[in-house]
This record gives sequence, structure tokens and C-alpha cells, in this order.
Amino acid sequence: MKKILFTLISVFIASNISFAQSYVYKGESTFSGDIILTIEDGKVYKGESTFSSDIILTVEDGKVYKGESTFSGDIILTIKDGKVYKGESTFSGDIILTIEDGKVYKGESTFSSDIILTIKDGKVYKGESTFSSDILFNIKGHYTVQEFVSIWYSLNK
Repeated sequence: MKKILFTLISVFIASNISFAQSYVYKGESTFSGDIILTIEDGKVYKGESTFSSDIILTVEDGKVYKGESTFSGDIILTIKDGKVYKGESTFSGDIILTIEDGKVYKGESTFSSDIILTIKDGKVYKGESTFSSDILFNIKGHYTVQEFVSIWYSLNK
């Protein structure tokens, strides 16, 4: 009986995790009308949609792809060890962002003068600020570093 109960609970938890959605809102809003992106199962969708026609990017194995594709020719970004690279590259000359300790830096830098974003409690601030007036967007729900990068890219392309 305990084994069956454990199995049922495990299946329930796994199914809820795999269907969990995260939402990206404008500024510090949490109103449904201010949802700008939805993240679900490694896909980034426009607005509150989860229709395949609204997929902007796909995140898989440390790579960000155009649309619903996972073909190597459609790789936009590669994320490895807190570094974000152009395309499929992992050369230091192709680093466009470094993510470390809740900060996003330009290129390979980790100098405070090169901070472009600060991430705290799901809120993403401009530069080194944590003032509410500097919140660019906020994320409700679980997200990976790779999904964060795809959100950043979606909002800055």
C-alpha cells in the first residue's frame, strides 16, 4: 500500500512539474493583461499563449533555438558555465553575457561597472539597481538559467 501511495504521489508531483508554467510580466505588474511571455516545457511563447504557432524560442541542452526548432542551424545562443555565447560557439571571443550571483554582465566581464541586469526574487532590474522604479520585468514561477537567457533574448532582439 505504501509503495502504491508513493508511486501515485510521485506521478502527481512529476506531472505538475512538467506542466508548470512561468509567466513574464511587464515591470512589477502581476496582472494577466501584462503577461509578455509564457515559459512552458522549454518553450517561450508570446503573451499568455501556449499555442505552437506562438512559440518564439525553444530551450534545450544549454542551447536557445529559433521558434520550435532544435536543429543545429537554428541555434541562436549557447549557455555554458554561466556564460552566454553567440550561436553554437563556446569561444571566449563570442561571449555576450556572463551570469553570476544574480547579476548579468556585458561580455566576459564580472566588474560592477559592466552589470546590465540584477535579478532578485524573480524581479529583473536595470543595471545594479534594486529600486522598484528600475524593474524591467518580473518572472513568476520556476525558470532555469537557460530559460532566463531566452527571456532576455526575446525582450532584446
